[in-house]
Amino acid sequence: MSGEPLLSVDGLSTWIGAGDDVVRAVDQVSFEIRKGETFALVGESGCGKSMTALSIMRLLPDGAGIVGGGVHFGGRDLASLPEREMREVRGRRIAMIFQEPATSLNPVLPVGRQVEEVLVRHAGLRGGAARARVQELFESVGIPDAVRRLDEYPFQLSGGLRQRVMIAIALACEPDLLIADEPTTALDVTIQAQVLDLLAELQRRTGMAMLLITHDLAVVAQMSARVAVMYAGQIVESARTRRFLDKPGHPYARMLLRALPGTDARSGRLASIPGAIPDLRQTFAGCRFAPRCDRVVEACRQSTQTLGAVGDGWEVRCSRVEAATVGQGASPAMPAAPATSRSTGGRQSAAPLLDVQGLQVHFPVKRGLLRRTAAMVRAVDGVDLRLEAGTTVALVGESGCGKTTVGKSIVQLIRPTAGRVVFAGTDLCGLDEQRLARLRKGFQMVFQDPFSSLDPRMRVNEILEEGMVALCPEIGAIERSRRIDSLLERVGLGVAAKGRYPHEFSGGQRQRIAIARALAVEPKVLVCDEPTSALDVSVQAQILNLLKDIQEEMGLAYLFITHNLSVVEYLADEVAVMYLGRIVEQGTAREVLSSPVHPYTQALLAAVPRINSSASRQGRLAGDPPSPTAPPVGCHFQPRCPHATDTCRRDYPASRQVSSTHSVHCILDRPRSAG
Repeated sequence: MSGEPLLSVDGLSTWIGAGDDVVRAVDQVSFEIRKGETFALVGESGCGKSMTALSIMRLLPDGAGIVGGGVHFGGRDLASLPEREMREVRGRRIAMIFQEPATSLNPVLPVGRQVEEVLVRHAGLRGGAARARVQELFESVGIPDAVRRLDEYPFQLSGGLRQRVMIAIALACEPDLLIADEPTTALDVTIQAQVLDLLAELQRRTGMAMLLITHDLAVVAQMSARVAVMYAGQIVESARTRRFLDKPGHPYARMLLRALPGTDARSGRLASIPGAIPDLRQTFAGCRFAPRCDRVVEACRQSTQTLGAVGDGWEVRCSRVEAATVGQGASPAMPAAPATSRSTGGRQSAAPLLDVQGLQVHFPVKRGLLRRTAAMVRAVDGVDLRLEAGTTVALVGESGCGKTTVGKSIVQLIRPTAGRVVFAGTDLCGLDEQRLARLRKGFQMVFQDPFSSLDPRMRVNEILEEGMVALCPEIGAIERSRRIDSLLERVGLGVAAKGRYPHEFSGGQRQRIAIARALAVEPKVLVCDEPTSALDVSVQAQILNLLKDIQEEMGLAYLFITHNLSVVEYLADEVAVMYLGRIVEQGTAREVLSSPVHPYTQALLAAVPRINSSASRQGRLAGDPPSPTAPPVGCHFQPRCPHATDTCRRDYPASRQVSSTHSVHCILDRPRSAG
């Protein structure tokens, strides 16, 4: 791509703090982005990606500052601009989409007003003109019923809609450069596909450049022309995206690609990266990745590595780059048809460990002064599941379909409205709290966000001991201490972690603590609710390996709630696909993922981004799920289904057997190979 770069980052260094405790968060980082180009910045959490973006925007936290290098945008050095002039650049010419819209949006202002603020500040629009422009922006980013949404608050919107509001704010003044910091991390695959398609379309239409910060390498393959990999505050590799994916040069980049889950790794362990990113307060003598590298030699520990050219537009910070790349191609894309599978075949035990029958969870919607029930939210509306010892059933579907509610109602954190949850021959739904408490140690739950599910005032040993004291009173203090030590060793934390608090650990380590807490009472069933959704690919690999090892050792049964279908392929024996409170397709992982029958399952698989950039992007799912307070008549999916008939619009389809282990709620016989 010819011409002067739109953005040029040259030797950027950003430090946090002072004296001996200074954190060198960004250390001599350089890259360029040209008009209309998408440049991806990837790496583990804590490597400096977001701090690089905040440095460009001059939105650094207290105690942080740019100590070296320059950031040139349109011929101006942003690092030296007075704040008054920087405010004119920020929002108007450079805009940013932050990772978590729920915390970035003001909870007490309607979302329309929040977009208007940008237009008032940078475009001088007010009143009706500003409101009309906001409506136009909402429609352009695909927000349905835009006029009504203008006056709604962030809590009234789904995660996907909140992210679209953030995009509307960022694009309000048609910036030249958009910085997107993990814009799809917590979104399910269909909403992620819609957001990525939206960004690509807006980019084609306006010619804006984009700095995409992500740890999802499949998103990088789909969206970016060039990519840079960061590690410990430095760029360790930079190349054209396809070249990088075909033949990564740096050992760290190669290990990131190998850590991706999928069916090719199903029969073995994922190639997780040992150790953690080093403390950035230290002065480094050699290669920063040396302590974790599988090809390290003594020279790596002694001499500083520089970013050197390997080929045209390809730079690697490694003296052994040729050795690292021999025989190393791209990590394969997630193949839709599993090569191997721990399929349960036609086996159905007479007495499963967990048998869920006709499960319903309805929540009343109360309105008016007297708080009368005006409607019912049918969060779960007739779910059947069977879970056998030593097997994993994955529950997948879009956000809001009822997956988490199913998990919470199974462990009786939410009491079902109707149906049965039979655990080891006992129906949990009919038990009082005292009788339920005696059985509760047999089934535990690992939540999506370990930071909010762990008590920040308790040390790790207290967190692990709490469940044993409550549910296993027969265990004495000495045995509890022994079990805690054993659990911490098993989950890879070590006994030294006992006296520390949750905030002293990384996200992956906190998830290990949550898993250890669940295992402390020796359960037979573990409900895992999106346990890896916000984790880096390397940390995700560690957690998945841990869960697989524990299942083999203890014979645990997992109900694995997720929207990550590559994780499903790696871990699950059976898959249940959920839509608007009901399971629409269920079968072995091989059957559901390789030959999906229901149009919704087909759309989920089509929405998965793939490292193979030539993969088809046809069949993407449009629109948002209907409200569970007023589900559509007939098949709930029919308003979004391209194959819907009059029968679909009139009657909800009964369950139909595709094979002895594969069932679907659909009148259409359209199995499709996901390959």
